[in-house]
This record gives sequence, structure tokens and C-alpha cells, in this order.
Amino acid sequence: MEVAAQIPVIPPVPTAAAPLREPVDAFLHHLKVERSLSEHSVRAYAVDLAHYAEWLETVGRTVENAERDAVHEYLASLHDHLAPSSVARRMSTIRSFYKFLQRMDRVSSSPIEGVRGPRQAKTLPRMLSVDEIIALLTRPLEGDDGDPLLQLRDVALIELMYGAGLRVSELVGLDVLHVRDAERLVRVRGKGKKTRIVPYGSKAQEALRAYLPARLALLERSRQAGAERRDAETALFLNWRGTRLSTRSVARMLEKRCLQAGFHATINPHALRHSFATHLLDAGGDIREVQELLGHARLSTTQRYTHASTAHLMRVYDKAHPRAKAS
Repeated sequence: MEVAAQIPVIPPVPTAAAPLREPVDAFLHHLKVERSLSEHSVRAYAVDLAHYAEWLETVGRTVENAERDAVHEYLASLHDHLAPSSVARRMSTIRSFYKFLQRMDRVSSSPIEGVRGPRQAKTLPRMLSVDEIIALLTRPLEGDDGDPLLQLRDVALIELMYGAGLRVSELVGLDVLHVRDAERLVRVRGKGKKTRIVPYGSKAQEALRAYLPARLALLERSRQAGAERRDAETALFLNWRGTRLSTRSVARMLEKRCLQAGFHATINPHALRHSFATHLLDAGGDIREVQELLGHARLSTTQRYTHASTAHLMRVYDKAHPRAKAS
């Protein structure tokens, strides 16, 4: 039976002006319950709104009576110490908040309506070649990390992330019963608690079959050590203590494997998802099918991978075609 997700407890917004607490709390409740955002996302909204409320208080304004000039002044104050992407995130938070206040009839119009965000540099997602992915899987890590049980886990983990294009949060949230071995399908709970069924390859299937006995051994190890197992009995991927693996543990493992493989730079877990999408498009996959596999709500989110795919094709062309470059 699938373990029910616990509703995260979001603390009151810190140091926000007293009249703003009720609408802010209502907005955070809306994000948590109605939009089913993660605890991390709701907390980020809370911090952004607290900062905005504090700034309005210093200039004698409130959310209800703030005008466009005040919003412009607030955003200008952010440019000195925040990157354009962070300013854009603050704008997105404020814009969503005012839309909510309009629906509640707390304000008649949004002072951020029509305000343009900062220009942001367009960067291609970091991705790995097939050879680099194989290099991550080649040798067990040294020292305690080279535990044979953990080596089997790491191979299965990387194969599944790359084979199904999973987010790291989706990966660590998997339970054993979410995997349908005979059909090579995995049931994933993504952003907004939306569920999708994703296929994975034969290599991931082989790696998972090899790992499952090791998983039982990790559980037995935790029993003998008397460790608190929480939901470990249902979790697919476990740490060396026999408890559910965390996203940070996955990131640390990949960092170590990158160094061991001789990469010039380490990668984060999302690079495996980027690689999954780009390699599918390189091989002629349809962008809407890739969108479905990734669980993207908008096609525009998936389209950025077409830029990475095109860039890869241009590099191949420039390197291989005899008439690509002047001598």
C-alpha cells in the first residue's frame, strides 16, 4: 500500500506586518492544499512575501494600497544584490499573490500588472554524453562508499533516473510497489502530486533486479543496528543505514562519481534528466511524447531541450562535414 504523503506544516510568515498575516497565510494554504506544491516551494513563497511585506512597511505601504511605483522601487532595490533570475522569481511570487488577492476581492487591481521582468541569459541545460553516463557506472566508489550493496543501488539509481527521465525528488519518493518489472513501467508522483506512468529500459530493469536483494540486505542491516526505519519498509532506494535515501545523498554520490570518472566539472542529479530528454530528441523522438514522459505541464518547458539537441547536431556537423568550416 502506498504511504500517504504528509501535508507539510508551514510556519507563519516571519516578521510580516500584522495586517498582512491573514491574506498571506490564506495564500500559502491555497498553494499547499489546492495547488499541492511541495513544502520547499511553499516555504520559498513565504520567504519572498515576508521580504516584500517588510519592505512595504519601511515605505509606509501595505499590500492593499501598494501602487505600481512602489513595486518598481522595490524591484529596483533587488537588482543591487540579486541575480536577474532571483528578481524574476520574486516578481512571479508577487504576481501570483496579487492574483489570489484579486480573487479574494482584497484588491481591485494588481500593481505588478504590466511590469516587465529583467532580461535573463539563456543557458542550455547541462547534459552528459552516453559515454559519460557509462563512466559514472563503471567502477564502485572507494572507501565506505564502495560497499557492494551501495554499488548495486547506485547503478540501479542512475540507470532508472536516466532510463525514465526522473526528477531526483521523484526518484527518492519511489516505493517498491511503484515499479512494475514485467512491463518495465514505474508509477511516479511528480510536481503538484500529479501521477504519471513512465517506461524504463532493459538496462534499468537488469540493474533493479540486481539491486532488490541488496535492498533486503540493507533493511536487515538496519534491523540489526536498531536504526529508526520510518517508511524504509516500502521505500525503493535506501541509504547505508537502511532508511529512505535523501535527495542530498543522491547529489553527493554523483559528485563523487564525477570526480572518480575524471569529469572537468561535477553534475547535479537533474543532468541525468536533461540527458534523457536530449538523447531522445537527438534520436528523433517527438517533442510532445518527450513532454509526456517528463511530466511537463507546458510544451515550452520541453522545448528548451530542442535547443540543446540542435547545438549538439551543430557540433557534430562542424566537426565532421568537410565543407562546414573554412580551412
